Amino acid sequence: MCKVAIAALIALGLAGPAWAQSAPAKVVLITETEANLPSLPDSALTMRAGVTRGPKIVLLSPTANANLKSPFHLQLKFETFGGAKIDPESLKVTYLKNPSVDLTTRIAPLTQGNGIDVAAAEVPPGTHHIRVNVKDSEGRAGSANFALKVAP
Repeated sequence: MCKVAIAALIALGLAGPAWAQSAPAKVVLITETEANLPSLPDSALTMRAGVTRGPKIVLLSPTANANLKSPFHLQLKFETFGGAKIDPESLKVTYLKNPSVDLTTRIAPLTQGNGIDVAAAEVPPGTHHIRVNVKDSEGRAGSANFALKVAP
């Protein structure tokens, strides 16, 4: 056998079978440097909102108050009303620190019209407050705050 054929066989063997699925890509949602930024006062973490027909944002995974190990599955669902659709350009995901950190560009590739699905979100240990804002096709806004409690 020639050297080129042997090299090709070795490369195929290292690549694994074509049907094998690779592990989900990890997304660094929050860096250690960002986690070390000063926290916002508790009063800044409270949302005040009136009654609205704007989109609803529901945290599906992780469950509320779960003690997480990084990486973990992060999944949010968007619900709209009256036939409206989510405006993907309006999405804004913010890490609530001082100063705030815009996470939108990290999340945007994993966002669809019905929500956000990050198979493996990497987050350092600690409690991290996140705010998600989105608008629907009628211009109505929806917002949600949640905390991620990540164990060391």
